[in-house]
Amino acid sequence: MIAETRIEPVYPVAARRLGLSGKVILQVLVRRDGSVSDIEILKQPPGGYGFGEAAKAAVSQWRFRPAMRIGRPVDAQISVTIQFSRN
Repeated sequence: MIAETRIEPVYPVAARRLGLSGKVILQVLVRRDGSVSDIEILKQPPGGYGFGEAAKAAVSQWRFRPAMRIGRPVDAQISVTIQFSRN
């Protein structure tokens, strides 16, 4: 599934201060209109440090080209990985 609009997450302040990096994996429901709902954090760094919430906040604003079934848009569940790195 292709994200047509991607908002980059805000790096969590506590993690930035500590020089931490991390990866968050989200489960997301992409609606037939391309909007996002039902975002669940599947994996985040130990302690969190705000990575999960920052990823959810960004992905909630994404827009996707919806999945199609028999020529019609349908809801679909996907996984989204967000990498936070101090580069």
